[in-house]
Amino acid sequence: MSSEPKALALRERCRAITSSSRRCRNHAIDARGFCRVHAGPARISTRATAETRPPEAILHQRIAGFADFLRRRLLGDYEVDEFGFDTDLVEEVLHPIAMGLYHHWWRVTTLGVENVPSVGSALLVGNHSGTVPFDAVMMQFGLLEEHPSRRHVRLIGADLVWQFPVVSHLARKGGNAVAIQEDTVRLLRAGELVGVFPEGYKGVGKPFSERYRLQRFGRGGFVEVALKTQTPIIPVAIVGAEEIYPLIANLKPLARALGFPYFPVTPFFPALGLLGLVPLPTKWFIEFGDPIPTDGYPPDAFEDTMTVFDLTDRVRDTIQQMLNRNLAARRGVFG
Repeated sequence: MSSEPKALALRERCRAITSSSRRCRNHAIDARGFCRVHAGPARISTRATAETRPPEAILHQRIAGFADFLRRRLLGDYEVDEFGFDTDLVEEVLHPIAMGLYHHWWRVTTLGVENVPSVGSALLVGNHSGTVPFDAVMMQFGLLEEHPSRRHVRLIGADLVWQFPVVSHLARKGGNAVAIQEDTVRLLRAGELVGVFPEGYKGVGKPFSERYRLQRFGRGGFVEVALKTQTPIIPVAIVGAEEIYPLIANLKPLARALGFPYFPVTPFFPALGLLGLVPLPTKWFIEFGDPIPTDGYPPDAFEDTMTVFDLTDRVRDTIQQMLNRNLAARRGVFG
């Protein structure tokens, strides 16, 4: 096949792929608007343009996209990286499911997306809350939805995530990694966006009376990683997650027996059984703050305890101020 027919064939392949899926949206695009991977025109997709189409056209595209997804799964025509990240599964299955919660249940408003770089690494550091960590999922898929470059966030999951068969499998497929510095450093040096929640279980399982009060950020491990890789830190403030499961008590003996960090009691759970597991439809705000650069520090700054502590406190204070500002601006818990 000569070069010109081959190029045309590749472009037609890219047209076919981008008409029914989102495969090219993370690939490099040249000045002509062509995908450098498939040598075809890149799909420029935004929610605003999608909403202008007739509902039947949107439904037809979704059905066609899902059919093409099933075909690729049967043929093994998809890629998984060394961490187990399955981009195809995330974009075609998990993302649409998460968007149901994002747009219709919690009606998330995302602010400051322009502070997240279109290319290259960044460390997203957020507050943790909500009894069940939906906040991390909404941040992850919300950025994929809202960012012009449709960027993926690789979350760093705590040990408990990897102890449950189904949860751990989906976490791997979703691009999450184990909470060890080596993996985080590898992801950042590969140019990925990495999301961390330094409060850990202390943030997710704190009582309702302490809502939106940041807990300790540990010993600053995330700052050490950022300094080591000279990665900018982007503070993230999430408002709305604290109220989805108001935690009024923690049954510690039961938690210890089950091997959980806490066992929550809310106004609806366990009193209402499975119905009590339905999260409340609060109104959410997710704000990405101004990046905090780390490339101006000496190469060995990550070994300086005072530098690490000072930068940890700066990030924590910034997120607390962002939380306070958004709490003051919201009209109410449910809207």
